[in-house]
Amino acid sequence: MPDDGADDLVNAIRAQSVALGFDTIGICQASSLPDFSARLSQFLKAGYHGDMAWMEKRAEWRGNPRKLWPDVRSIIMVTVNYAPTTDPLALLDQTELGNISVYARGKDYHDVVKKRLKQLGRWLIERSGGEIKVFVDTAPVMEKPLGQAAGVGWQGKHTNLVSRELGNWFFLGAIFTTLDLPPDPVETDHCGSCRRCLDVCPTQAFPAPYQLDARKCISYLTIEYDGPVELELRSKLGNRIYGCDDCLAVCPWNKFAEASSEISLWSRRELNLPRLADLAQLGDSGFREVFSGSPIKRIGWLRFLRNVLYAIGNSQDHALLDAASRHRDSSSPTVRDAANWAVAELQKRPDRRTGSKSRQ
Repeated sequence: MPDDGADDLVNAIRAQSVALGFDTIGICQASSLPDFSARLSQFLKAGYHGDMAWMEKRAEWRGNPRKLWPDVRSIIMVTVNYAPTTDPLALLDQTELGNISVYARGKDYHDVVKKRLKQLGRWLIERSGGEIKVFVDTAPVMEKPLGQAAGVGWQGKHTNLVSRELGNWFFLGAIFTTLDLPPDPVETDHCGSCRRCLDVCPTQAFPAPYQLDARKCISYLTIEYDGPVELELRSKLGNRIYGCDDCLAVCPWNKFAEASSEISLWSRRELNLPRLADLAQLGDSGFREVFSGSPIKRIGWLRFLRNVLYAIGNSQDHALLDAASRHRDSSSPTVRDAANWAVAELQKRPDRRTGSKSRQ
């Protein structure tokens, strides 16, 4: 049972989390968590994780937080809102521009959230003792099921967490603690009969509600996967060069979301509507300079260039032919393949502005 005064401590934790800039907070007890391992095992057995071998290596830890850290008694889940000010889907028609997922247009959220988690954790230790571990999407922790167990949201049909207060535009952070804290009620599913997120997916990456085949997911293909994307999927990438927001953007619960007040997560001008022609000529050093402090930097120049070339091939903008052609002799086989594909796609389709075909 929780110690006497635990409710007062939880109220203090909530107040401190708000003071540090977190939007919502929930708590679950490690001893009463459902076993996540069966669901994870089904996902891995189906091969839905694609090339993300790291998901298999520590699957036992992911399935049970107490196997990751046997001393954990309570888990504090926090959220940080990053809701955009404009509709991300509106950018899909501007094919000469690169469409970057909303979450990656500002400062790297890992840095923003983890810094605050450490501050909250240090405050908690100073006030009440115990030990802590903090996690932000970089450890074998299943944040989304934990978020539902802690009551901050539920896993929607698109497998992302949805909140009645924030929609689905928020980051998650976790504090594992040895303190025994009273839990919040588990959040229940409020998706009902809605299937907008499933129907909008360009690549049909959802085999069924609440299931995601990452091998078809544009976020996986543009961020995690570093090889040549299958031919039949390339045209469906559109101008998405890093991630995809389609299933998030159509969720009706976003009507309750307010634009993020966190300045560090606001879109940087150069990442909001970048021109594909400019991105194609960055080079490795230019890429590292432009995307310094951004999660995009993590995928490296060559993978990013591959994505840009696919977007150029989908643009029907013949003014981008030169931008694609200059990479046809790249030392990277994947980039060469993407450049040749982009040139071929542009040449076989009429220019979207003039209606004429290229003479190159």
